[in-house]
Amino acid sequence: MMRFILVLLLAAITSYFAVMVMPWWICMLLSFIIILLLPMKGGKAFLAAALGTAIAYAFMSIQTDMANEHILSSKMAMLFHLPSYILMIVVTALIGAITSGLGACMASALHLLFRKKNIPS
Repeated sequence: MMRFILVLLLAAITSYFAVMVMPWWICMLLSFIIILLLPMKGGKAFLAAALGTAIAYAFMSIQTDMANEHILSSKMAMLFHLPSYILMIVVTALIGAITSGLGACMASALHLLFRKKNIPS
């Protein structure tokens, strides 16, 4: 449980600061590295990284949205035929979560591939 929370916090913090200066998909690479350093099983790795990044993306979206008084998100919601600008924030967080979760899942699978097997003597 502690590792899950640690990975979640690391994914949230690193995604928040990295996305400010790097492309949106950097969260995939960050969660890949985090799970390589702190190995977890596939489902837990996906969930921890996805939740952490979703929190970071939602926070950034809300922060930006409040700064421009919902103008951009409202227009983007109209463009994508969404009923509310709030759904635009949810979709943004969902895209970040899926991207990050897939990076974490890939690292977990890679770790499993190269893990030493216990061979009985």
